[in-house]
Amino acid sequence: MSEPFLSSDDYDERAHQLYNEAQYDEAIETLREGLGLYPHAVELHVGMGYARLAREEYAWARRGFEEAVGLDPEHEDALAGLGEVLLKFGDRAGAVACFDRILALGFRDDHDLMLQVGRALFREAVLDQARRFFEVAITGHPESAEAAACVGYASHRLADEGGALYWLRRALELDLEHAEARIYLANLLYDRGEYEAALFHLERTAPADHFDGLAIWRLIELKKSVYRLPDDDPELVPWHHRLDELAAEAAPEDLLLAEIEAMGSDGQMRDPRQLELFGTLLTELQGMKARSGPGDVHRVSMLNGATYVGTWEEIVRQMKDDAAEWARGSLEQYMAAVAHRGRKETGVAIPATDPESFIRGSADAGLLRILH
Repeated sequence: MSEPFLSSDDYDERAHQLYNEAQYDEAIETLREGLGLYPHAVELHVGMGYARLAREEYAWARRGFEEAVGLDPEHEDALAGLGEVLLKFGDRAGAVACFDRILALGFRDDHDLMLQVGRALFREAVLDQARRFFEVAITGHPESAEAAACVGYASHRLADEGGALYWLRRALELDLEHAEARIYLANLLYDRGEYEAALFHLERTAPADHFDGLAIWRLIELKKSVYRLPDDDPELVPWHHRLDELAAEAAPEDLLLAEIEAMGSDGQMRDPRQLELFGTLLTELQGMKARSGPGDVHRVSMLNGATYVGTWEEIVRQMKDDAAEWARGSLEQYMAAVAHRGRKETGVAIPATDPESFIRGSADAGLLRILH
């Protein structure tokens, strides 16, 4: 019995399934067969480009994407793939031009495509452009926890810690089960010396959520220090098992890097008791910041998406009024209570002496963003 007739779409669908199963050789063979029958099928050229890219055959991948763009200059997936492979060749300007072309064609509301572009840029350390595309994604889809988390990752790599804290917490506000964002946030807090807050988040993860050992080592050390647990405590057993699993999968250089990263600059694990000193220092630093004029108008954005506009005092009053339980409380009582709760949640000391210090301290803790 003869083979049934296959259309170009059939070949594309078969290859796509093989690609998703990481059977790249088989996907390429399917695409090659399809292109032999349908040499002008754009989707098959795009598929070939991505299959070659997955095998790190960048020259062949580039050829596939260029063939696709030659047939359809406005094909968004072909432009995204070509931009990604150009990054591999170090042509950042050419890559960004491809990605900007996608925006110009009207695809800025394509959530997955914007994240794909942002991740490609992020992997090649084109961080400012990566954050730009992640921000396009979160602007079009403000309820996307993944987009918020990606903005946080890029912000951290760009040394914008306040932005990183805000967006990672925003991601968790949108999706409490976003383990990657929670682990990233915990590591960031640990690096800042905010051990209590780091432990708060690490304890809300499961061993299977972790794909490298750094955060697990930190969790174990913090638990041993805070709860005075012995090395063989049953509570630590699942975490040690996960470390063993990861060690079996990791290359030797990965293990060495994780061990180095888990240490402080002096080669020792940092003492969680340093948290109190860190918080006090942060409070003192708040008083050293330049003050703006009392009548200046500002704008802040909260984790829940609410935005407030006004002077520092007006903004805090609006925040208080929106918190029903504080409708009759004083401004000072509200700031003190929120600062205390924020300290418990983040490990950061938030000044409550005046509205500006309170808002700036809350921003440093990642609980809100100062937009203006």
